[in-house]
Amino acid sequence: MNNYATVMAIVEGATEENFINTVLAPYLGYKNIWMHATQISKPGQKGGDVRFDRVKNDIMRHLKQRKDTIVTLFLDFYGLAEWPGLESVSFNSSPAQIEQILCYATKLEIKGFLPDVDVEGRFIPFFIVHEFETLLFSNSAVLADGLGIKKQKIDKTLREFNGDLERINNSRETAPSKRIEKWMPSYKKTVNGIPIAAKIGVEQMRRSVPLFDEWITKIERVNSKCTG
Repeated sequence: MNNYATVMAIVEGATEENFINTVLAPYLGYKNIWMHATQISKPGQKGGDVRFDRVKNDIMRHLKQRKDTIVTLFLDFYGLAEWPGLESVSFNSSPAQIEQILCYATKLEIKGFLPDVDVEGRFIPFFIVHEFETLLFSNSAVLADGLGIKKQKIDKTLREFNGDLERINNSRETAPSKRIEKWMPSYKKTVNGIPIAAKIGVEQMRRSVPLFDEWITKIERVNSKCTG
C-alpha cells in the first residue's frame, strides 16, 4: 500500500490549475497527499458555462484509470450550467446548502454511470461559492497590499457580510472578482491572484472559508484511509 494518496483535481481554467499546483499541492504534500490539477477547458477557451456533459467524461476516465486515485472537482458555482442539482438551488440557498445539493446530485449521477466503482469513497466534488477570489478575502491586509489599495476598502466589504466570505456575492456583477476589478482594473487572476493567494497561505484560507476547509478535511480523511 502506498504511503501517500494521489488526488486528481478537475478544474475550470488556468487560475484554478495554477492555484492547486503551486499553492495547494505543496501544502498537501507535507501531509502525504499528492495532488495534481487538470483543466476541463480546452487551451484558449474562455472559462464559465461549465456543463456536466463536458466534465463527466473526465471524472469517469480518472476514476476508472487507477483504483487508488482520488478524483475531486474545484469548480466555480456561478460558472455552472446544465448541472445535476442546479435546478434545486434557490435564490435564498445558503452557500452550505448550495454545496450540499450540488455535491449530492453530482455523486448520484456519477454512481449511475459507474456502478462498479467506489464513487462514494473516491470522488470528492467541490464547488467554490462563489469563485476563486473568495479565498483572497481571507486576509484583507495581504489582499490590499497586492492590489495597491487601502485595507479599509476591503474591510468595509467584509463588514457588509459580517465577515462571511462565502456570502460576498449577491449577483454576477458583485462577485468577489468583480469587486476586485473595480479596485484594480488591471487585475489578472493568474498574474495577481495567485501570488496573493500564496502569500495568504492555505491555513488562513481554511480558517476563513468553512466550505474550503471542509473540502480539504475530506481529502485528508481519505488520505488517512489510503495510507492506513
